[in-house]
Amino acid sequence: MRRSRPHILAVFFAVVVACSADSLLIGQEYGRPDRDQPGDEMIQRYLARETQKIHERFLDDVESPDDWKRLREQYREEYFHMLGLRPMPDKSPLQATVTGTLAGDGYVVEKLHYQSRPRLYVTGNLYRPAKIEQGERLPAVLYVCGHSHRGRNGNKSAYQSHGIWFARHGYVCLTLDSLQLGEIAAIHHGTYREGRWWWHSRGYTPAGVECLNGMRGIDYLFGREDVDPQRIAVTGISGGGAATFWIAAADERVRVAVPVSGMADLPSYVTNRVINGHCDCMFLYNTFQWPWTRIAALIAPRPLLFTNSDLDQIFPMDANDRVINRLERVYSLYGATDFVDAVVSIGGHAYRQDIRQAAYRFINMHLKSDPRVVDDSEVDLVTGSGNDRRYPIPLEDLRVFPEDSDLPADELNTTIDEHFVPIADVAPPGEGEFETWKGALQKELRRITFGCFPERIPPAKQLGPATDGAVRLESEPAIEFGLEEATSPKPAAAAKRVVLVVRGPGFDAISLGALIERVRQPDDRIVVCEPRGVGQTAWTRKNPPNYVERCHVLLGRTVDTGRVWDVIAAARHLHAQHEGQVPVLVAGEGAGGVLAAYAALWEPEIAGVIVASPPLTHMDNDAPQLLNVLRVCDVADALGMIAPRPLSVHGVSPQKLAKVAAIYAAAKASESLSVEKE
Repeated sequence: MRRSRPHILAVFFAVVVACSADSLLIGQEYGRPDRDQPGDEMIQRYLARETQKIHERFLDDVESPDDWKRLREQYREEYFHMLGLRPMPDKSPLQATVTGTLAGDGYVVEKLHYQSRPRLYVTGNLYRPAKIEQGERLPAVLYVCGHSHRGRNGNKSAYQSHGIWFARHGYVCLTLDSLQLGEIAAIHHGTYREGRWWWHSRGYTPAGVECLNGMRGIDYLFGREDVDPQRIAVTGISGGGAATFWIAAADERVRVAVPVSGMADLPSYVTNRVINGHCDCMFLYNTFQWPWTRIAALIAPRPLLFTNSDLDQIFPMDANDRVINRLERVYSLYGATDFVDAVVSIGGHAYRQDIRQAAYRFINMHLKSDPRVVDDSEVDLVTGSGNDRRYPIPLEDLRVFPEDSDLPADELNTTIDEHFVPIADVAPPGEGEFETWKGALQKELRRITFGCFPERIPPAKQLGPATDGAVRLESEPAIEFGLEEATSPKPAAAAKRVVLVVRGPGFDAISLGALIERVRQPDDRIVVCEPRGVGQTAWTRKNPPNYVERCHVLLGRTVDTGRVWDVIAAARHLHAQHEGQVPVLVAGEGAGGVLAAYAALWEPEIAGVIVASPPLTHMDNDAPQLLNVLRVCDVADALGMIAPRPLSVHGVSPQKLAKVAAIYAAAKASESLSVEKE
């Protein structure tokens, strides 16, 4: 297929790439960077730096086709995990049900639903030719829909023209509603707008649901007598373009993929803030710190047409050029560069004639061996705009559940985020099992929650002299945070212990003072730590789009992972100040206490932990959010893993800490656990 000529801006960016080592951070920006808070520039520099490190690792370990093929299975396992599909849900019966049919001019529409897992309903319209010969098996297309709001009719009804075209040209086309915009409306915007920060701790992304729903849709097509299982394509635009990548990368039964405006890359999403134009279904959580194009590369060497528009703000051309160049490199490892191609249309984020023609022709070519130019792509299109849109089929006629009373009462769609990714159920260790139990949990936490940590976090570096008892520290390049003495200099010099008090976000000065009075003992040196994003390094938070917090998970971490890093670096800095002769404890209230506990988990120089009124589960939005942590353990398990070091808990009843007590007992350290209900 002819490669469409790149837009002149893409040529300009290609020249810049050739001339500057930092060029990958230059490109189309999505709005002005935040500058309202003192930490905005710091966190943006940090995100850009970490983005570039990950982006540059593409094919680092690949020097030959054998290298790629050897790594591919590992990549697939990591990919499924990052979508929340490990363990993969059982292939339960689909319970596919056709609730009605429509007869059109040369085609038939079947209105159907199936359950991708029990009680998770997927509604769709299946378009097929009006006449199919006995025993004939047709090529099939799974069409996944973009963010088109059509209320109770489902977003599938907005894309009916594509189903009609495919059916009239000898295909079976299954058009699926998405989770949020289907007939049973659920949520895509959990962290974008809804404040469901526990999605990060649980490892839940609606992208995983869209992927599973599509894979089960292919199961449905496989089971039809009129479908050739060896000839299946998947396509869609925008959110459907992203879902095309999710499904085709996951399911090798997809023979052809045509994503339209569905992928940029990390420099675009993070450094140029394009993430702000996307909801949560467009992203997986990048636990294993992948260069983003690796997702698309999993489709190789199957035919892939990478399609975009030159003025698309949320899939800009600088990213488009980087992605296709990298894809061509991967396909070259298979000797299959003729199986990957790109089309660039002139205009904004939308379908146009050249996009439809290219998509139809590419699918025809690879499923029907028919490379002819498509000259009837503009038949049965939706016309008009706004409330004056006119559709070939009235939207209400495409409903799978005609009336609200027909909607299934047992649906899990609206609460699927609470069920899709299982929470770990960790039993306390038995007698003599503590070290093995703790080691296994730490190993998995290191793999999927704290993977961005080095083997050991170094002491923070002091930046300049102290001013009125306050110092600035650097914990990692581009990250600064503050320490402030809460006791006078004289006792600090003769301290018998150092207590590092962690100030969590939103923790006011009055509460901080009360906490200090609660934990201090005579001859203590009390030092307050304000980790990144707190106090003098606070950054702008806007809901939506929650730019900083959402960008972190695209880099395999969370904001609170970074705060744990800062606490460790500060504790080691203080330990070094006292030449290792004075014990350093960490303390905190609420979220700050949980951050302190995780810091102690990873740093042996921390001698003990004091926590007050901690949230007891990461499902609590007031708890620190740590990527995938609930797939491994919860707060009580983390507190227990501090054993045998001293742990003092205030403001929680002993009954609620029974599991912590059981863990300490297994570690033969019950005397080191103190619980005081206030």
